[in-house]
Amino acid sequence: MVDRSAVLGRLREICLALPETSERLSHGAPSFFVRGKTSFLMLLDDHHGDGRFAIWCAAPAGDQQLLADADPEKFFVPPYVGHRGWLGVRLDRDLDWDELRGIVEDAFCTVAPKRLVEQLSG
Repeated sequence: MVDRSAVLGRLREICLALPETSERLSHGAPSFFVRGKTSFLMLLDDHHGDGRFAIWCAAPAGDQQLLADADPEKFFVPPYVGHRGWLGVRLDRDLDWDELRGIVEDAFCTVAPKRLVEQLSG
């Protein structure tokens, strides 16, 4: 059993450490934004009864299908945002925090302005 509040706390630390990010509820889910406008990640728990504790996040072109095909138990195409290339990642299955940190950073870099992305490597 996953401690959902602990996962949210750690995910929050990762997301809010990125430049000019903020958190607020969006559609009832904790969501993270760049400059308060552009969403890059949402945390969903049993969304419309799907049984998943997962994030939906922006993803670089091609990553969604590559990951969903490689490990469909962990990665999936989320409803509503999947058509935009967003990736679903289950948090209730063998959670690897290093991998998740990379996915979060990729999500941020997918939507953030170039100047903010450059701050990550600088």
